[in-house]
Amino acid sequence: MSEALEQIIEDTSAQMKKAISHLETELTKIRAGKATPAIVDGIFVDYYGSATPINQVANVTIPDARTISLQPWEKQMLGPIEKAIIAANIGLNPQNDGSFIRLFLPPLTEERRKELVKRVNNEGEQAKVAVRSIRRESIEQIKKLQKDGLSEDVAKDGEARVQGITDKHIALVDQHCKDKDKEIMTI
Repeated sequence: MSEALEQIIEDTSAQMKKAISHLETELTKIRAGKATPAIVDGIFVDYYGSATPINQVANVTIPDARTISLQPWEKQMLGPIEKAIIAANIGLNPQNDGSFIRLFLPPLTEERRKELVKRVNNEGEQAKVAVRSIRRESIEQIKKLQKDGLSEDVAKDGEARVQGITDKHIALVDQHCKDKDKEIMTI
């Protein structure tokens, strides 16, 4: 019976780690005034009739802190890449010079920084909700085990361990959000 409890705790930890990694992915998509290839991740280009990620049809480089450069492997892909960037509505206008597409990131205004911080906090709140939901499901599973014969003390210890894992992951969410806020607000 205790091996079932250990499995629940392992699953809880693994699911919470996935929630944290999802938060990290979402936070990299929020641009903090610095160019990163992650800004164009998630943009798909029509490549001979199939939606293909932009990094599979072009070389994505960062020549300086405020510029993303895209060099398509096929010259006729310049137009479709440009259209895909405009359609993705990431707030950047592509500039096509015939062989490269460049995206220039404008410096962030104070107002825009505050909007980005709100977005970061919203993502953090969603991650916390996910972590708490995982905790609730795990505790329900432990209570079900208790009904099936697990002793009350062992069940309480299991619930305490789940709560400890939850607290650790909530603190991680807070730390990620705090770091991203600091990155955004630094001029």
